[in-house]
Amino acid sequence: MKFEFVSDAGSRRRGSESGFTLMELLIVMAIIIIIMTVAIPSFLNLRKQADETSAMQSVRAIHQAEIQYNSNYPQIGFTCNIGDLGGASTATAGPTSAQLLPLDLASGQKAGYTFAIVNCTKVNINGQDQFTSYQITAVPQAPGKTGNRGFCSDMSGDILSDPTGGTNCTAPVK
Repeated sequence: MKFEFVSDAGSRRRGSESGFTLMELLIVMAIIIIIMTVAIPSFLNLRKQADETSAMQSVRAIHQAEIQYNSNYPQIGFTCNIGDLGGASTATAGPTSAQLLPLDLASGQKAGYTFAIVNCTKVNINGQDQFTSYQITAVPQAPGKTGNRGFCSDMSGDILSDPTGGTNCTAPVK
């Protein structure tokens, strides 16, 4: 190692070694922390928006599957069990395994939301029970984290939202 000595007051000894000072490292770390405090909330908001958009698309898909189910099994009408709309593609399609929805959505859980078919109306027509109405609900699994709003739809296909994340859907979706 070769060191040079400078006689000026306040100067220091320098050699062939190089690197960052502690102060430079602290400044870089502070900048990274500032960027993270701005970026992480923005990322989480984008994630919530994506989950809500996915939930609305899933409600539309469930509605379309219900319409198709009613067409395929008119003696039953609609189904009141979301699992009936799914089913393994290797099995034969039937009223309890219609193969109209992907398995992840038919399980009732997707993209941070829980889906259900509720408030079904059953009537007896010619000795056969038929479901004539239903309501689809989608609620965030962790309100405020996976989504802020709950979503609902019925046979009309209109999607309404509940700003509190529940199933009291009264606000039209924009």
